[in-house]
Parts: sequence; structure tokens; C-alpha cells
Amino acid sequence: MAEEPADLRPRRLHPLPRGLVELYGLLAVLFVLVPEWMAGGALFGFREGREGSDLPLPSGAWNRLPELHLATLNLAELRQLARSEHLPGYAGLARDRLTGRLLRRLRKREKGSGRRG
Repeated sequence: MAEEPADLRPRRLHPLPRGLVELYGLLAVLFVLVPEWMAGGALFGFREGREGSDLPLPSGAWNRLPELHLATLNLAELRQLARSEHLPGYAGLARDRLTGRLLRRLRKREKGSGRRG
């Protein structure tokens, strides 16, 4: 029987000792979860002095400046907006180019509506 070459034989992984796995688990709790709990508690404490809603309403600048509105949209939402604006070739554009074209279209439409009114 010919022996298989070393690169074709399945590698055998040696399991870590149980004590080492438990040590890694303890370190994960100490370095990840405990600071998360502390930060969550601190943030919860800040809410006590606040009144009203947790999130502020969009400011007037967000409504006036289309750049701010477009910056909050993800790529799928940008493409939906481009489709509703009848922008040709929007599907193949990267986010930056799509945002630029939408911005020009929205500004042109805004200027056009300003002249009529």
C-alpha cells in the first residue's frame, strides 16, 4: 500500500485542554462582558435626567439640505430614491457617484420648484 502524500492527508487537530478553554471563557467575560455591563449601566444613568423622547426630531437643516438626508440612507434606499426620480443607469453606480447624481437631481428639482412658486 502506498502512503498518501502529506498534503492530501486530513490534518488532525489536537483539542485544547479543558482548563485552557475555561480560562479563555473567564478572560472573555472579564475583558468583554464586564465593561459592556458597566457602560450600559452608565448610559442608563444618563437617561434619568432627560425628559421627552430618546431621539431628537430631525432638525430643520436635515430637511433643508439634501446632503444630510442622502448621507443617512443606505445603498438600497439610495437606489429606491433614484428609481423614483427616474434616474437612468442608477443600478450600476457606486454609492459616491449615485449620491452625487441624486444630489444634482434634487437640487435641480428644488430650483425648479422655487421658480414656479
